[in-house]
Amino acid sequence: MRGLIVGAGSVGGYFGARLAAAGRDVSFLVRPHRATQLTRGLTILSHGRETTIPVKLILSSQGRGAGDFDVILLAVKAYQLDAAIADFAPCVTERTMIFPVLNGMQHMDALRSRFGAPRVLGGVARIATSLDEQGRIVDQASFHDLSYGEWDGARSERIVALDQFMRGAGFDARLSTEIEREMWEKWAMLASLGAITCLMDGDIGRVARAPGGEDFVRRLFDEVAATVGAEWRPLADPFKSQVLALLTDRSSSLTSSMYRDMKSGARIEADQIVGDLVRRAAARGVPTPLLATVLVRLKVYEQA
Repeated sequence: MRGLIVGAGSVGGYFGARLAAAGRDVSFLVRPHRATQLTRGLTILSHGRETTIPVKLILSSQGRGAGDFDVILLAVKAYQLDAAIADFAPCVTERTMIFPVLNGMQHMDALRSRFGAPRVLGGVARIATSLDEQGRIVDQASFHDLSYGEWDGARSERIVALDQFMRGAGFDARLSTEIEREMWEKWAMLASLGAITCLMDGDIGRVARAPGGEDFVRRLFDEVAATVGAEWRPLADPFKSQVLALLTDRSSSLTSSMYRDMKSGARIEADQIVGDLVRRAAARGVPTPLLATVLVRLKVYEQA
């Protein structure tokens, strides 16, 4: 199997580098600036240890001549999706699986519209990494999970082949027969965490300890859950209990990546993580006053 990694940042770079180190046939489609940083390979800093892994690079301008790929792991920021599609589209053939691990669900509509639903897999990445000023991947946690599956849950021949390609490469790879559920649950969790920390400008523990903080968290999560329930189906009670326990933990220093991006002055995924939920809620007649307030806050930040 031949794989193409689109997005050699902290997420795609980590999983792609591990696949390369395990001897898988993977290449990275990159822009010139990132190619310069990766001349000697992809460097991962994990638990005080630095590892540089040689990788094969393809400049985005040369994608048309890169040949065919069995799977394209798409790991860009959601606001980079349109540009990424233009870059990798020449590499897509009838047999290519497109495996996105973007936040939210908006990207699924865009990919299906462009390439057809049968080519697009469901995917979820759970990892905490970032890029430092030198372009190295900084591993910030002990979990490195990658889930993938056919939208209808089938154990097709191609998804089983992808599972074999992904397993044993230095991270936790898992074939899911319920990938749609996992994607909705991740979005619900991510949107809630991002909305809370970005609006309140603090970590989960600080919000939970503030007078009225827990009530605010519960009301905001109720809006997220109601929106998901109207647009897809109700979230399971055990999942909701697990999320609320995490989001009301008074000892937690947990923040969202969107909050950390805001604090560093970086671009954020406001429309894809929160805005799309607000739009879907409005279309279904679900009131979301807190989420709408969060979206205004994020838009003020973007304008600044």
